[in-house]
Amino acid sequence: MKKLWVVFTGILLLLWALAACTQATPTLVLPATAAALPAAATAASLPTAVPLIATATATVTATAQPKVTATLAVLPTYTPAAQTATAIAPSATPTVINLTPFPHTVSGIVKDANGPVANAIVQLHGVQEQVRTNARGAFQLFGLSGTTPITVTAWSDGYYVGYTVMNPSVPGWQGFNAVDILLKAVPQTDNTQYPWFSFNGVKGSASCGLCHRDYKEWLVDAHSQSAVNPRFLSVYTGTDAKGNLGQPVTLNDKGVANPPDPSKPYYGPGFQLDNPSRAGNCATCHTPVASKVPNTQNCGWSGCHTSLTIERSNGIIAPATLPIGTTGDGKEGITCDFCHKIAEAIIDPQTRLPKPDMPGILSYRLTRPEDGQQVFYGTLVDVPRRDTYLPLLDKSEFCAPCHYGVFGGVVGSGMVTGGVTVYNSYGEWLNSPYSDPKTGKTCQECHMPVVPEKFFVFPEAGGLTRDYVQLHNHTMPGAYDEKLLQNSVTLKAQTARTGGSLQVDVRITNDQVGHDIPTDMPTRQMILVVEATDANGQALKLVKGPLNPAHAGNYGGQPGKTFMKVLRDDWTNEAPTAAYWRPVTLLEDTRLPALATDATQYTFDLPAGQTAQLKVRLVFRRNYQKLMQEKGWTDADILMEEATIQVEK
Repeated sequence: MKKLWVVFTGILLLLWALAACTQATPTLVLPATAAALPAAATAASLPTAVPLIATATATVTATAQPKVTATLAVLPTYTPAAQTATAIAPSATPTVINLTPFPHTVSGIVKDANGPVANAIVQLHGVQEQVRTNARGAFQLFGLSGTTPITVTAWSDGYYVGYTVMNPSVPGWQGFNAVDILLKAVPQTDNTQYPWFSFNGVKGSASCGLCHRDYKEWLVDAHSQSAVNPRFLSVYTGTDAKGNLGQPVTLNDKGVANPPDPSKPYYGPGFQLDNPSRAGNCATCHTPVASKVPNTQNCGWSGCHTSLTIERSNGIIAPATLPIGTTGDGKEGITCDFCHKIAEAIIDPQTRLPKPDMPGILSYRLTRPEDGQQVFYGTLVDVPRRDTYLPLLDKSEFCAPCHYGVFGGVVGSGMVTGGVTVYNSYGEWLNSPYSDPKTGKTCQECHMPVVPEKFFVFPEAGGLTRDYVQLHNHTMPGAYDEKLLQNSVTLKAQTARTGGSLQVDVRITNDQVGHDIPTDMPTRQMILVVEATDANGQALKLVKGPLNPAHAGNYGGQPGKTFMKVLRDDWTNEAPTAAYWRPVTLLEDTRLPALATDATQYTFDLPAGQTAQLKVRLVFRRNYQKLMQEKGWTDADILMEEATIQVEK
């Protein structure tokens, strides 16, 4: 009996020791001399599994992830996903407890339906380090230990992120030298009837917010407001801020516009006032999910045809897409699901711009899935869901189709003759030093800055913390953002007394913006105001120097300069104009290009022996004042820069 007790006690101790092994955390260690694939190696000369540990001569660069190098001999401890948060494992089935220790080295092959996939990125889920497969699709991972099941991911261009869970205790386990990963191709077709994403009964982008941290950021982003922006709707419909309908433009027998009827109220221009039977192309950027019309040709999106022509075409011409009266997903403007369904931005290789007759959604290739399928494009290569990695998301080209617009002229196939480039922040960036791939910056670096958070899915929803990634803010600050505008340019002012005068030199440098400022909407203004006053606060007389134009509103006629793209309405001769869908002429463009400096000089009367004060301000105005008064808009000016100088006797 005593011997049986000793044996029983020994078994208990053995079970305790094995249970303790399950708590061991696997680590991944690179040997000090990591093997790299010889440059001259051929497929025939390769062994079954050659470790392609990235070296200084073979880097693996992934969007929002640091470059992988072999300078580290020991990698950070690998914490399995199952221990960092709940419900992270890609499989819906419970994780089978494993008591079999991992060997130092594991190997496998990445393949698709046709065989091995070369140069695929292989990565442990949630671990920074990556390797690439060799010409035979083989890979090796070194330095594993412990017993906790590990998810290994793989990705190659055109495929979903594939994965396998290394767990030798599950049925069908093939061994540590057969850790194979099957890649499935991302569908390349576009289902225009795709019902935009919903989850757990929640529709639209709010369904993304059930799990994703950045949904609340998107809610305050101008992209989420593009379908309901009151200024856009007011200009499109021809109403004021209270919904009062304005006067349509009428032309006399010579084709010249008649002035507004002074006996009736006038609320500024409106596209629908001028084109009551046409939709226009505003929906291509403002409401791209509001229609099921294919975006491979522009008839249904350009809005050129009248409603009568569409009606009598017997279905040949697709119904026009209106950017107003939208409901459901369409009312959300530019949604989460829309941006993450974009597979390609279509850029003309000759001009390096989108084709001018294909704005917005017309210059995107989407892969909206068929029923029962799903795909999301993202910036990480180790997300083992229905995801794939898309480098385009980190490039300025992604923004191009909606930030380049040509109006007027004669529209042809892939071209517009005689039109006017109305907005072009992408082209301005392209023509600036910021577009240099080595020394420049992308749109995303300024408008989607890095956030301190290291997760994009809430931990309570299964989110994984990745210390090695850079995740980005989705508020996308722009023309409404005071902080962004106050960190856009540098203003310097200097004074000098000469006899009975005060000499003032003002310099403004666009040293922090990768495009012209102001940009895009041509109704925007940046106004420099130079004020010189005596000891009693009375304005000094300007002897020499520029004055702000009349369209600067309350600053018109005051010393300074207005930076603006001024269009003239060729129907009414009004300048500036917000009616750029009419025939327009570019009168002047005084905006400040990237890295350019504007210098102006002023001379004021200042008798000897008198003190004075110089106050210089630079303000941003979202729309010129006359238009704001007509529309009833009340957006306040934003003070971008200011300087005050006391002038002694």
